[in-house]
This record gives sequence, structure tokens and C-alpha cells, in this order.
Amino acid sequence: MMFNTLKPQVETILSHTEKTVNEKLFAVCELLENHIEYYNWVGFYFKNGDKKELKLGPYVGAPTDHTIIPFGKGICGQVAVSNQNFVVPDVSAQDNYIACSITVKAEIVIPIFVKGENIGQIDIDSNTPNPFTEADERFLEFVCKKVAKIL
Repeated sequence: MMFNTLKPQVETILSHTEKTVNEKLFAVCELLENHIEYYNWVGFYFKNGDKKELKLGPYVGAPTDHTIIPFGKGICGQVAVSNQNFVVPDVSAQDNYIACSITVKAEIVIPIFVKGENIGQIDIDSNTPNPFTEADERFLEFVCKKVAKIL
């Protein structure tokens, strides 16, 4: 399974002491986008200080205008409030969806917890309808737990 081969690579990237946190996060984005065919946009959003909003961090994929997302808005904003994984097999079926690109068909967002607080998330868009499985969720939870350790 591809996820098992990617796990040690994620750990290696995050353990590089000579790189900044943002460089490590960008490298994780590149790894996932390059090795998982249906991951077409991979990025991190983080809580923006004390504000009830998320701020875009490192990402790989098409440029986005959505650099700030209020809590509760779109899939990412909903995860900031719910603290739960959110898998969207068909973005067109979501009322509270912020479209980044007309090519996006599905999205998965997994929160990142540091000391029990939801401080951010990994966000993945796919141009493939309904591509995400429970294996994606478990793998991305692994990634988020490893990322939390460097934040």
C-alpha cells in the first residue's frame, strides 16, 4: 500500500533539523501531491492567532484566493469548529463549500491537534470524484500527528 511507503518519508522530512517548519510542511505537501495521484491540491491552514479564522500556510497546487477562511465557512472552516475529520465525496453536494477551482470534485480535511487544541488542518482537494477512503483518513491522521510534534 502506498501509504505505508509514504509514512517513513513523512517522518524523515519532519525530522530534518536544518529546515524551518514551513519548509518541512511544504516538503510534506510536495510528497503527497507527487505520490498520490488523486491529491491535486495539498495544503495546511492554521488558526490565525486569537482570531476566529484560518490562515493559509504552505501548500502545493493551483494558487488560491482563500488565504483567510472564517471559522464555520467552507469545509476547512467547519473543521475548525467541529474538530472532526470531514470527507466530502462530491463538493457540488455541499451547501457550505468554498470553491477553489472548478476542477475540484472532492475534498478531505483533517484537523491537527497540539495539546488537545485544534490549531490547524491539512486540506486536500481532488479532481477525481469520491476518491477518499478510510485509508486516506488514517494516513492523514498519521501525518497530522507527526506534524503536531514539530509545531
